[in-house]
Order: sequence, then structure tokens, then C-alpha cells
Amino acid sequence: MSGTPRREVTLPGVPALPGLYRRALALAARRSMRRAAAPADVPAVQHRVDGVRVDLGALTRFQQVLGSAARDTVPSAYVHTLAFPVAMSVLVRPDFPLPLLGLVHLSNEVHQARQIDASEALDVVAWAEHLRPHAAGTQVDVVLEVRVGAELVWTGRSVYLARGVRLDGAGSGGRRDEERPPFGAPTPTGVWRLGADAGRRYAAVSGDWNPIHLSAVSARALGMKTAIAHGMYLAARMVDQAVPAPSGALHWRIDFATPVLLPGSVTTSFTRFGDDVGHRTEVVGWSAKRRRPHFTGWVRAK
Repeated sequence: MSGTPRREVTLPGVPALPGLYRRALALAARRSMRRAAAPADVPAVQHRVDGVRVDLGALTRFQQVLGSAARDTVPSAYVHTLAFPVAMSVLVRPDFPLPLLGLVHLSNEVHQARQIDASEALDVVAWAEHLRPHAAGTQVDVVLEVRVGAELVWTGRSVYLARGVRLDGAGSGGRRDEERPPFGAPTPTGVWRLGADAGRRYAAVSGDWNPIHLSAVSARALGMKTAIAHGMYLAARMVDQAVPAPSGALHWRIDFATPVLLPGSVTTSFTRFGDDVGHRTEVVGWSAKRRRPHFTGWVRAK
């Protein structure tokens, strides 16, 4: 839908994620009863919710799960948590061409113009774009914009993959990524140890109750070997550890390589570089046992 004007749909409030997952399950059941058509494009719509407020108790619980200090400014990853249900409401539309359940989270990139005070009212807009082939299926971008009044304060772009779903006429291979060089582990600076309940604990503070994160049983029902950590939990820890007390603009990105199985551990490397306008921290998280990367990322703060 590149260049196509988007019709705006204003929602009465932020939808509850459990209800959105129930809609996704019902939609998946209906689709399974009929022959699936090859996806053509995403709907030319954007969903909007105005006047979103931060619940201070929920914010504190989120900070506690991350092990971070309580602050009156909203962590960058928590802005995503607040806005994510609006994006989800786009993904569970009957005219959205990809199945929500089982979507693989490939990456996130966020531009934050300034710190956001917990007392500020936020206006959220979400849409999907750039449906395109991938070697393993079809990928799509989901964009979130957050404003305070007329000021754009936060923009996030998430990339998701629907495995095995092929675009009409794309062929079985799709566009293949360049060959990645063998992984060479950097010097470790720490280890994150994640218990079997890590997915449930993060779901309780984020509202993201996707079954692939909750237990081995619920994850296997969706084709996973066992439960895996939320991508945004890993992103939130990365940003919080790289910049524990941000005071200005933030720009960060995380690319996911292999899932973090629960329970499990992530060996991490944080390398900081400074210049005249701020500092940048390069981050790698990997499995020391399997010598495979889980994610790479960076955080730039001004």
C-alpha cells in the first residue's frame, strides 16, 4: 500500500490484549476451515487512540521486573508496551492478511525525541506497511507513533515474519538475506539468568499473553519446542542497562537471531563509545552453551 492514503479508525480506548488474542484465535479457526489465499497487501488503515495515560502502579511493576530504578519518566520500551495494543488491533482485523498467532519478531527500531513524563497524555497511531517476501515466508512492518499534543515524541518500527506464508507470485524462495558470517562471541560483560516463569512475569506487567511465552505446553500448541522470552523484554533490559537514567533523546535498535528458551541464560556484551553529542552502546546477547547469537543491538543517547 505504498503511497496509498490510509483511512483513520479512532478507537474509544486502548483495547485489552486478552480480548485481542481471543479475536486472533477465532480468526485463525475460521481461516483454518477454508483454503488460505495468498496475501496481497495490508489494509490501508491506521488505528488511533487519544489521551492514553500511564498507570503509575503498572509502571512501577514493569520497572521492578526489569530490576531498574523507579523513575517519573517512562522507559522507552514501556512506551511500546502502552502503544502495542493499538498495533495489535490492526493485526487482528479480518482484512489483515497474515496470521497473528505464531508471528516471529525480527527487529525493533525506536526514535525517541525526548523523555516522556508519566503525567503526560499520549496520542497513539498504528499501522502496518511494506508487506514483502522473506526466505522463510512473508514479513511486514508495524509502525507506532506517539505524540504529546502536536509533538511527535516516539516512533517505533517492528518487523514480523509469518513463516511459511507466501506472497502471491513470490515463489517458494522469496527474497533471501545475505549469508551471515560465523558467529564470533565478543568478550562477555554479564549474564542474564531467566527462569521458567520469565515469560509469565513479563506478560503480567506488559499485558502480552502470547501463548508462546507462557509455558512449554502453550508454546508447543503453536509449534514451538518450549516457551521463549518476549523480544520486548530483551529489548527493555538492553535499553535499561545501556542507559539506566536517560535524560534526553534515545535511538535504539534490536535484531533478533535465535529465541531465548525458558528457562535459560543470555550471555551479554555491552561496549560503550562516546563522542561530542552523546554515546552509543553496542550490545550482543548469545548462548554460551550453543555459541549462537540471540540478538544484536545498539542504543544511542544524547
